[in-house]
Amino acid sequence: MEKNYITFAILLISCSVISQTKGVGINETDPQQALHLGSSNGTIRVDGLNSTNSTYNGGGTETYPLYVDGNGNLTLEFKPLYNSNGSDALDHATLPGSIVTLPAGDNDGTITGELFNFTIAVNRASILEVKYNVSMDVFSTPAEAVITDRRARRINTFFQVNGVGRKYGHAGKCYTGGSADSETGKLFNTSTSYISLPAAGSYVIRFYGEVSSGITGSTANTGLATCVKFARGNDSLLFRLH
Repeated sequence: MEKNYITFAILLISCSVISQTKGVGINETDPQQALHLGSSNGTIRVDGLNSTNSTYNGGGTETYPLYVDGNGNLTLEFKPLYNSNGSDALDHATLPGSIVTLPAGDNDGTITGELFNFTIAVNRASILEVKYNVSMDVFSTPAEAVITDRRARRINTFFQVNGVGRKYGHAGKCYTGGSADSETGKLFNTSTSYISLPAAGSYVIRFYGEVSSGITGSTANTGLATCVKFARGNDSLLFRLH
């Protein structure tokens, strides 16, 4: 019995030395990190993340993304910077720029207006994922007269970082009408894009609506009267950092 105690003590001392000099290895005789988990089948099991113990694990044979928080804790919980998650992300009543009007006879037949913006602060270089679904109603005037001239209007949406440089997340629709009974129901522009934020700092993501119509070749002053009212439906937004 005394011999067994001595052998166990020597084993503990040996493990302690390995832990101090190389790290702790589980199924590894030569750990390469502070904690090195060895696995012959390429998988590691954490019971705290299974479907019994985590509400974010849906069970079955599906797989689920694993995240790490600022404290180094592992979790299945998805925490984006912002997620409207089914609620209406944009209230047109609080967005003074949500109406973009192209006057009849406009010189180049195109007008762009800023719809809304969000400020994002990051403490490291990051990739920002942006998903949006923005509604719009198309008329010929701000008084909501319907379009009857059978000529197309193009409504494009996009966003920029700090309002300059590359335009991200382009999405567009065309609309026209031929009588006073033309349908004016809501259209939606939807897009996803990824933006490189090169360093820590504050960035303003500015969303724009661009309306164009009436250009024939290079003929000027042929813009057609168009009024697009944005964000009057159930709009959605998601911002996520990578």
